[in-house]
Amino acid sequence: MTSAPLAARLTHVAGPLFFPVTAYGPDGALDLDAYRAHVGRGVAAGAAAVFACCGTGEFHALTPEEFGACVAAAVEETAGRVPVVAGVGYGTALAVQYARIAEEAGADGLLAMPPYLVVADQEGLLRHYTALAGATSLETIVYQRDNAVFTPETVVELARVDGIAGLKDGYGDLELMQRVLSAVRAEAPDRDFLYFNGLPTAELTGLAYRGIGVTLYSSAVFCFVPEIALAFHRALTTGDDTTVNRLLDGFYRPLVELRGKGRGYAVSLVKAGVRLGGLDVGEVRPPLSEPQPAHIKELAEIIERGRAVLRSEDGGEDGSEDGGEDASEDGSDAPDEGPDSAPDGAGTGAGTGTPGGAA
Repeated sequence: MTSAPLAARLTHVAGPLFFPVTAYGPDGALDLDAYRAHVGRGVAAGAAAVFACCGTGEFHALTPEEFGACVAAAVEETAGRVPVVAGVGYGTALAVQYARIAEEAGADGLLAMPPYLVVADQEGLLRHYTALAGATSLETIVYQRDNAVFTPETVVELARVDGIAGLKDGYGDLELMQRVLSAVRAEAPDRDFLYFNGLPTAELTGLAYRGIGVTLYSSAVFCFVPEIALAFHRALTTGDDTTVNRLLDGFYRPLVELRGKGRGYAVSLVKAGVRLGGLDVGEVRPPLSEPQPAHIKELAEIIERGRAVLRSEDGGEDGSEDGGEDASEDGSDAPDEGPDSAPDGAGTGAGTGTPGGAA
C-alpha cells in the first residue's frame, strides 16, 4: 500500500489499467511465481495500475486464502510503483470479508463487483456499497453491470459516501452515463469522482466514452499484447484517431468478433493469449472452459495482424515490448487447448446491459 490516495493516482494516468489473469499450475493450484512474473511484466511494460483478482483474474473461482495470496503477491511485485486494486464481491458480509483480506494484504483500493445473484432495488444497492466502503480504509470503485445498474440519483449518493472513489461502467448505456456525469457534476461538485469504461474489450468503445469525458478504461488486451494496448492508449489519449481507427479495424474489431464465438471468452481467450506470449499461466477453472483450438489459432492470427498494424505505423519496425514473441509460437496449432467453452453468463457484446465484461 502507498500513502497517496487512490483517486489521485488514477486521475491522470500514462498507461492502461492492467487486469492480470490468475495463474494456475498443471494441478490446478495457484502458481504464484507465474502470477508474479505476469504482474511484473505488465508493470514493466507501462501499466498505470494493477487490478488483481477481478473478473479477468477469476475472482469467482478463488478461495479467500487464494485471494489474499494473490493480492499480497501483486502488492509485493509492484513494490509501490503503481497502485493495486483488489476485486471484491458476493453479498455484503462476504464482500466485507474479502475487503478486509485485501486491506491486510496491502492493497490500495477495491473494485466492488455486483452482489451475487440477487436483483436489489436502488436503496438496497446503496446500503450494500456504503457498508462495504465503511468496512476498511481503502477507497472503493463501484462496478456497474448486470444486476447492479444505478440511476443518476443513486450515483450522486454513492459519490457523497466517504471512501467511494468512482464508478466503473460495464453496462454500456451512454445516455445513462451522460446523465450520471451531469448529475454528479451538478449535485456533488466538490467530489472528485472517477469514471471508468469497464465494457469487455473497452478499447472498442473508447472513442464513444471519450466523447462524454470518460477516459479511464480497463484493458484485458494489455495482458497478452501490451504493445498494442499501449499504442492504442497513446493514440486515444492524444486524439490520434487515425491510429485508433487502424487498430480498431485491424485488431480490436476482429478480436471482439472472436470473443463473441464462445461463452466465457472474455476470460479464457485472454488467458490463452497470455500463453501464446510465452508465459504458462495455466487454464481457466470451472465453470469456465478453454477456447476451441481453432479459435486459439484465430487469436494468434489476429495478434499478428495487430502487430503488423504497429509495424506499418512506425515505418516497418516492430515496437514489441513484453509479450512481443510471435503469437503463433506457443499455440497457433493448439491441439490440446480444451473443449468447447461452457456457459458462465459472459456475453458477447458491448451493448446496453449485455453481461460478459470480465475485467
